Amino acid sequence: MNKGLLFFVILSTLAAAPAIAMETAAKQAIMMDADTRTVIFAKNPDEQMHPSSMTKLMTMYIAFQRLKEGRMKLTDQLPVSEKAWRMQGSKTFVKVGDTVPVEELLYGIAVQSGNDACIVLAEAISGSEEAFAAEMNKVAKEIGMNNSNFLNATGWPDDGHLMSARDLAILGERIIEDFPEYYHYFATPEHTYNNIRQYNRNLLLGGDLGVDGLKTGHTEVAGYGIALSAKKDGRRLVLVINGLTSEKERKEEGDRLLRYGFREFTNKKILSKGQHISDAAVWFGEKQSIGLLSDTDIMVTVPHAKAPDMKFTVKYNEPVPAPIAKGTHIADLVITHADGAQQTVPLLAAEDVTKLSGFGRMKAVFSHYVLGR
Repeated sequence: MNKGLLFFVILSTLAAAPAIAMETAAKQAIMMDADTRTVIFAKNPDEQMHPSSMTKLMTMYIAFQRLKEGRMKLTDQLPVSEKAWRMQGSKTFVKVGDTVPVEELLYGIAVQSGNDACIVLAEAISGSEEAFAAEMNKVAKEIGMNNSNFLNATGWPDDGHLMSARDLAILGERIIEDFPEYYHYFATPEHTYNNIRQYNRNLLLGGDLGVDGLKTGHTEVAGYGIALSAKKDGRRLVLVINGLTSEKERKEEGDRLLRYGFREFTNKKILSKGQHISDAAVWFGEKQSIGLLSDTDIMVTVPHAKAPDMKFTVKYNEPVPAPIAKGTHIADLVITHADGAQQTVPLLAAEDVTKLSGFGRMKAVFSHYVLGR
């Protein structure tokens, strides 16, 4: 938007979903609706924590970026270093001196949580795991992850290797949104490499909740955690929980919280694509104002039972100088939820507005500053 006086128009208030303070055994947790970005439930969501193997979502995100950009192919053969081969913890069981197709490495990370596969990818992409960690931090900032610090590609315990539950939820949503063509790796129930069959550690995959991702994690220091995504009846939820005491508790809490999110909340359309929302003042234009609209339906997540207030505010820099082309982003609709969380929707110019002639501009200046119109 153009520089100028920032103008606010408060349209109305409406019922919306708050972040409910539910009880959970998890030390950190967050559940978000992936379509509206509404936080349904949160417990210490911005507290830095040890993410364990949930770290690998960022390793895969960067690999997906390279694939989408054409800088890497699924069939590319990547060399296995001695460091990768010697890596402890969960393994894909790659062999030193071998080359492994990128796709096998992706399966190895998504299904088997292979630390060795992560290092093969990291070294191929950035030259070293240390350089790859720097890339992870750079990408994290670019996509809005503000409480993460990566020191390795695997989530191997390190005092300074930290993420927040909110950052993991953001990362999960971005994987689903940015790389739908690669998301299926996370739903793979089992995979065999080097004649060794291993099973996905996400015990909630499939079933009536529609869980199709993303990644588990466990270390002694962090406890048991999982970043989950599930799609049911057209809605997608993303849930992150961490700090649980067992694999069984992790599965039970994930199941319970997802059921709560689907059962107690729903998405409602509050504004339609192309619907007139407000008007913005125009400067030096053939018209004195211009209509504002959204190019998508605007949805909000609301509880089935009781809902608190939500405020709608239109923000733009006033006045908007002509000429203005139809479809230009000139304002934002800010939806403020009861817990202070905000959802921002771009508002576009509803029509073309041409610029006044020289004489017309002089007349407009005279009318505004002399006549006060």
